[in-house]
Amino acid sequence: MNHFTHGLLTPVLAYVMSCMGSMLGLRLTAQAHASRGASRMRWLLGAAISIGGTGIWVMHFIAMMGFEMQGTQIKYDVPLTAASALVAIVVVGTGLFLVSYGRGRVLALLGGGLLTGLGVASMHYLGMYAMNMSAHVAYDRITVAASVLIAVVAATVALWFTLRVKKPIWITAAALVMGVAVSGMHYTGMFAMRVTLDPQPQPVAGADALDFLVPLMTVISLITLTMLLMVILSPSEEELHEDAELLARLELRRRSTQQQVTYPAPVPQPHPQMARRRR
Repeated sequence: MNHFTHGLLTPVLAYVMSCMGSMLGLRLTAQAHASRGASRMRWLLGAAISIGGTGIWVMHFIAMMGFEMQGTQIKYDVPLTAASALVAIVVVGTGLFLVSYGRGRVLALLGGGLLTGLGVASMHYLGMYAMNMSAHVAYDRITVAASVLIAVVAATVALWFTLRVKKPIWITAAALVMGVAVSGMHYTGMFAMRVTLDPQPQPVAGADALDFLVPLMTVISLITLTMLLMVILSPSEEELHEDAELLARLELRRRSTQQQVTYPAPVPQPHPQMARRRR
């Protein structure tokens, strides 16, 4: 069993994609906090797709491109693979909505982190279960528990970042940390695998990774990169707040100007003593 068939290419590329998805998700969440109503929900949905779809799901299967098991072919069950992506997006979205509408309360943060972390771990092991091999796969329970713990802690920290991080430089730093956490959880779960080849190799059903996963991940990655560039070029929450304050001051000044009434200059009245002298 080899986790790094292509050397550092797959882990580095997987980490970069995780950082990109996390950065985009954090930027979209910051936009959501500056919005209200339906607009806020759309930003949070975009953040869930970015973090869950690109930051976690795409990262997972890019890393799986470097996994090889000598003695058997590896193929993927298409419905289960698609379901793992849906699980990642739904649980991340649920955590984001819970924390966002929970107004940053500790209970909402911990509950959202626990739910999202368990969902991320479920996505990982569902994606592993989608692999078809002519072999029996088992897992070391202690290592699995460690990977789930990493997922819960990483998810809680990520949700905390969505509440506190707003400036671009700190969003970038937070995305780098999230990339380390997601990658660490993935490879911890991978090292929990125990694979025993079948005595007699059997035909393996499913789709080949090059035919199914690579085109899909390429499209998602390009969409994520495009969205990330668009969000980076858009105004930040702080800039939107400054613009709103400026517009409010201009509107207040305009109203005060309209309310001013111009009175004619008063006519000076002669002093009473001067008036008597004239008489």
